[in-house]
Amino acid sequence: MTEFDVEVVFEVALKAVKDAGEIIKEAFYKKKSVLTKSCDVDLVTETDQAVEKMLIGRIKENFPNHMFIGEESVAAGENCDLTNDPTWIVDPVDGTMNFVHSFPHSCIALAVLYNKDVHIGIIYNPILDQMYTAKCNQGAFLNDKPIRVSEETDLSKSLVIAEFGTNRDPQKMESVLKNITALMNKVHGLRAMGSAALNMASVAAGGADCYFEFGIHVWDIAAGALIIKEAGGVCLDTEGGPLDLMSRRMICASSEKLALQIIPLLDQLKLERD
Repeated sequence: MTEFDVEVVFEVALKAVKDAGEIIKEAFYKKKSVLTKSCDVDLVTETDQAVEKMLIGRIKENFPNHMFIGEESVAAGENCDLTNDPTWIVDPVDGTMNFVHSFPHSCIALAVLYNKDVHIGIIYNPILDQMYTAKCNQGAFLNDKPIRVSEETDLSKSLVIAEFGTNRDPQKMESVLKNITALMNKVHGLRAMGSAALNMASVAAGGADCYFEFGIHVWDIAAGALIIKEAGGVCLDTEGGPLDLMSRRMICASSEKLALQIIPLLDQLKLERD
């Protein structure tokens, strides 16, 4: 095995994500034990923690020299350092609020990076059995069938996803409302579904045309960034430059032309980096 064998890593990652999905399915319709993190709408459950623990164990078992960045590990005080080493980035339950309410729009999001480039992206909604996968330069897939973005370029015909997020800071909320107001009469429709990773997967599969958010984290978007790219879409910084996975802001779209129509309408926020 070479230092980083994408095929070997992908097979381990896919099996781990499928097994993690069984943990989520087992807990989905049961009463959850819920704690809060940064505020009353930033939630964590025992399932988030169990999934992340299982995935960390699987990574250490198969690739003891690989690094790991996980949402719950960082929340517990671990550093969020991205190096050139092979690094697994995991959101064990993206869309925890949805999961708590048994609303079936949550997922496991897993990306594997090497030299800070995303080589593997997996997004899995086990409740609806939606498995989105991508390997660098090998296309994007939903349940093993190729997917493509819509390639929409007309803002007035675009379905756009915009989220409120898990931060109720007054400045952040004011910015969210400004952006929704600026777009509502210019796009075909607006949606908020509560999972950054699945929002990105929806753009990759052509179900939505654009999604942007301020305040997300690297574990929310790393997997989706590769899946969208492999599906023919774009992921950019919200001011139009290259995407910085650690910047906590992102816009993805079916085409660069569409993204560049939306960017000037956005109230920009600069946030503390991951």
